[in-house]
Amino acid sequence: MNRTAAGPERPFRDALQRLKAAGLRPTRQRLALTRILFEAGHRHLTAETLHAEAKSAGVDVSLATIYNTLHQFTGVGLLREVVIDTGKAYFDTNTDDHHHFFFEGSNRLTDIPGDHVTIANLPAPPEGMEVARVEVVIRLRESDRT
Repeated sequence: MNRTAAGPERPFRDALQRLKAAGLRPTRQRLALTRILFEAGHRHLTAETLHAEAKSAGVDVSLATIYNTLHQFTGVGLLREVVIDTGKAYFDTNTDDHHHFFFEGSNRLTDIPGDHVTIANLPAPPEGMEVARVEVVIRLRESDRT
């Protein structure tokens, strides 16, 4: 018999603990989406990708609910939103300090460890403000060199 890491009697235990720690009510849909998002390790997903994975897993959920859930999870710190272009956002399960490579040809993101990028000469923030975080997205495309 195939058993999950959480055990056969509590397959949603990890998802339940994650939601409770974030202060979110563990609804059926949130539990299912939490498992889909986090059981595969760190990754980058669009709302459409998560919707397709949920449907494949037999989770009956609308795309609007997916968007709402992703934004709720981002708001409580479970996810990071990485905006590539207007209307093109990825949700990252890795909330540690890091940056990204974006591969334009395949629309794929990969992580760059935070200590592999050095930012110098940041402008001073406006009065009364402080820098919360600096995020770098390095866009890549196939080279024309042969």
